[in-house]
Amino acid sequence: MEAIKVENLVKEYRIAKKDKGLGGAFKNLFVREKVLVRAVNDISFTIPEGEIVAFIGPNGAGKSTTVKMISGILTPTSGRVLVNGMDPQKERIKVVQNLGVVFGQRTQLNWDLRLGESFELMKHIYQIDEEKYQENLKVMDEILGIFSIIDIPVRQLSLGQRMRGDLVAAMLHSPSVLFLDEPTIGLDVDGKYAIRKFIKEINRVKNTTIILTTHDLGDIEELCKRLIIINKGKIIEDGVLEELIDRIAPDKNLVVEYFDEHYVKHDKAEIISRQGNIVTYRFCKDTITGAQLLCDISEQIKVKDATIEEAKIDDIIRIAYSGR
Repeated sequence: MEAIKVENLVKEYRIAKKDKGLGGAFKNLFVREKVLVRAVNDISFTIPEGEIVAFIGPNGAGKSTTVKMISGILTPTSGRVLVNGMDPQKERIKVVQNLGVVFGQRTQLNWDLRLGESFELMKHIYQIDEEKYQENLKVMDEILGIFSIIDIPVRQLSLGQRMRGDLVAAMLHSPSVLFLDEPTIGLDVDGKYAIRKFIKEINRVKNTTIILTTHDLGDIEELCKRLIIINKGKIIEDGVLEELIDRIAPDKNLVVEYFDEHYVKHDKAEIISRQGNIVTYRFCKDTITGAQLLCDISEQIKVKDATIEEAKIDDIIRIAYSGR
């Protein structure tokens, strides 16, 4: 079943054009010329139920605008969005009841209440019955250990504790779709581990569909099998992470340590660095395998050690953003 379906989605804004210089500023006092800007430009994708998807792009790419249209906060200029088969514009209340949202830099917790009192407030807002509320709190405690901080005022929570609280608040009403915007921003290693563990567990236990927007490459590598990249309002890549790496960055590096400074050249590999007796070769896996390259080298000179370096997620994103 499709949790989210986006068809030919467009969002346009009319913004005032600002002329440069003092003369331009004076002109703008009397004449305001407006230009049409497309923040989201005819995008389409579907996300099946229970999938964890990374939805990424540079600042201003259209990520937040797209998420706001999916959640019903913004109305599309054209195109269609369905969440669990419902239109967020026409059935906003029903859609919101099945959505959870967490913003890494903004909290939905009440600053002046204890954490548990904030949860009670969310319980009344979403009209969660007592049995379901207690059951969900127990599940959240098993994953995040939330009972250990539930009596602490929100203003006294650390960033990591507050993020745990926000995740619980977002899941109390058992949403089937969860939007996470930079959930690990500013957290230390332990904090990131806890949040990533939560995302994996809530997906496994409740089959929650999760859309993750992040600049943390570790989040993507740890959590997501699928990656959607948006830039300048258009989707430029959408696919399985491993397949994107194979297609976009087919080159690998073979790092060879020789016994001395004598080394071998190969017609199917480029030497990209040489430091003493350590030489790094770049090769295309479609042309030659790492094993064959190492075998060819070893037949000419004895090798002390060798390692193969795979392309990384940041290579994929860098190449995708550059348009190559």
